This record gives sequence, C-alpha cells and structure tokens, in this order.
Amino acid sequence: MDEDKKVKAEDVLSSDDHLNDISSERDQLAQNIKTIISASGNETISPENKKIMWDHILTQLTIVEPIAKKTVIIRFSRWAAIAASVLLITSAGLYLGRRHAVEAPRQKTNQLSRSFKNDVLPGSSKAVLTLANGVSIILDSVRNGLLTSQGETKIRKTAQGQIAYDHHVASSAPVQINSIKTPQGGQYEVILPDGTKAWLNAASSLHFPTAFNGTERNVEMTGEVYFEVAKNKHMPFKVSVNGTVVEVLGTHFDIKAYDDEKEMKTTLLEGAVKVSKKGVPVLLVPGQQALVNNLSGAIHVQKANIDAVMGWQKGIFIFKGENIRTIMRDLSRWYDVDIAYQGDFDKQDFSGRISRFKNISEVLNLLELTEDIHFKIEERRVTVMP
Repeated sequence: MDEDKKVKAEDVLSSDDHLNDISSERDQLAQNIKTIISASGNETISPENKKIMWDHILTQLTIVEPIAKKTVIIRFSRWAAIAASVLLITSAGLYLGRRHAVEAPRQKTNQLSRSFKNDVLPGSSKAVLTLANGVSIILDSVRNGLLTSQGETKIRKTAQGQIAYDHHVASSAPVQINSIKTPQGGQYEVILPDGTKAWLNAASSLHFPTAFNGTERNVEMTGEVYFEVAKNKHMPFKVSVNGTVVEVLGTHFDIKAYDDEKEMKTTLLEGAVKVSKKGVPVLLVPGQQALVNNLSGAIHVQKANIDAVMGWQKGIFIFKGENIRTIMRDLSRWYDVDIAYQGDFDKQDFSGRISRFKNISEVLNLLELTEDIHFKIEERRVTVMP
C-alpha cells in the first residue's frame, strides 16, 4: 500500500486538517446529490429516504482500519463520491423504503480489489416456524396471508414478509409454545401476540407463547435478537438466555448471545432494562451495554457503540476495532461458510463498514486493502492467510 495512506492513529484523531478535509468532501458530496436530484426532477425525497441514501453512500465510500498501533485510512476521491451518488439516485427505486435490508449499488472500491475464483452470496430473510403441535412451516416459501390458528390466536404472514401473531381475546386455554429459528445465512422479523417486535439475526431462535397470560411475558432465545417491546406496566417482559434474565416493561434493546462468543451482550437503546445472572441484578440506562461472562457469570457494564451493535439490523456490517476472528464469526453466520486460519492474527484490529447485502468477496476485498491479510474461498470454506 502507498506510504502516504499510512498515518498514526493519534495523528488522525488530533488533526484538524484531516477533519476539515472530511467535512469539505461531505459538503461537496451533499451539494452534488442536490444537483443530481434537481436535474432528475426528484426534488421531493422524504427525510427518511435521504438518510437511507446518505448512509449507503458513506457505506460505499469509507473504510477505516486500525491495525495494531497504526491506522490505515482508505478514502475515495471526490469523483468516486460523485459517481456513487449518481448510481444511488439513478437506482433509488430499487432501494428506497426498505428499512432493514438496503443494498447499496456495486462499484469497484480500489485497484487492489481482486476477483475470487469462488464467491458466496449474502444471506436473506428466511426462517422456520415450529408450532406447538410440532408442525414446521418454512416461512420464506409460504404465501402472504393467514397461515394457521392456534386457540384464539391467528398467525399470518404480512405483505412485508413478517410473521404476525394476532391475539385480541382473553382466554383461559392452555398456553401453546411456538418457536422461530433462522439458519446461518438467514434473518427474520416476528410480531408477538402483545405487539412486541423481534428481529432475529442469523443462526438465532426465539421461543414464545401464542398468548401472554398471567403477570409476566416470558420468552427464551439463542443467538442474537433485537426487541422493540410493547409497553405494559402491569406485565413485565422477560427474556431468558442461558441462565441470564433480561427484564423490561417496554423498551428497545439488543441481545447477542451466541455459544461461540465469550460474552453475552445486552445493549439498551431506549427505556430501561434489568440484567440478572445468579441472582445479581444490574440496571442499564440507554447507551449502556451489559457484558455477561459465559464462564464466570460476572456482569460488566460499559458504554455501547450503538451504531456498531445495530448495524446488522440496518443491513450494514460495522466493525469498530474488532479482531479478525470476531469479524469472521459474524461473516460465517451471515454467509453460511466455514472459517479456517493459517497464521496468527491476534494482534490486528479492524474497523470499517459495508453493506451486508454484498457478496462475501467484496467484504474480503476491503479487509485485504490492509495488505496484511488475505483470503481464499473454496466452495463454502474461507481460509484466512497472512
């Protein structure tokens, strides 16, 4: 890599010139976007869609990768930014309005990018719903509309592809337990009987009743799930994960609890939650994250990087100072690939962002821009090499 692209981390953090350059380029890009919108006759674009467009332009244009004590800054020229904005706006009809799964337009990122002999497509919305009677429904292959009924609860697939449980009548009938499970390479959204929304990341599961009766709303999960809990001050919502209980009344939070991770992470976006392990409760406020050690059960609270935590739910990989093994675990789940290593990579950390809806080769190409790490794809096996 050219020497002028390598700078010290402290220089990046303290350089007013660097920050001014970034601000100037962003301002210029914003002006270019306005000009193109005006020329195309699409002056009226909603603020939400403008934000989607802007986020995905940034996803395409910037990746910052700290490695050990040095930082590599990979930035694209103003002309590349203009080209990206043209592509995005020209293709806006393909991407606008898709809140959680927006794919940015493809483009070559750098002359160092290369083509892999093999490639792997990204994951998609797919899951299996298992009813209380043991019947399984493959959700990505069924039509929209009413799927079935269980007691007083109707289960349907919405036009947006969600699974929704409609329960409006109080009933003394025995509670039936359903479960939804995503495979590697899958994600899905379910609306629970109380109106709570849950988004399942790849290789995750959620077990829940077809109706919430009594004094509590109890569910169990594995993997990673983001919840937007319907408020009900008389009936706390409790999530059980491997002996840890997260309790809320109504709030937005994410739980990441994969078996191959050393910690369970609960990240609070809105409201308040109580995380309990072995009878020891810890209260979180918005912006905090509770880390529960899977071996000792000890709970540590820290400030959360909300953008990085919630990137998956917005359709973006966002890495902030992560080691390659952590990154590859996420890629393994989403692309449904096995990972092998040749060499020691524990001293290297990476940060960056890219759409989750690109082929795996494009993600690997970005990581290879450091010239300190390389990859080989053989069918569904990715080997990490020096």
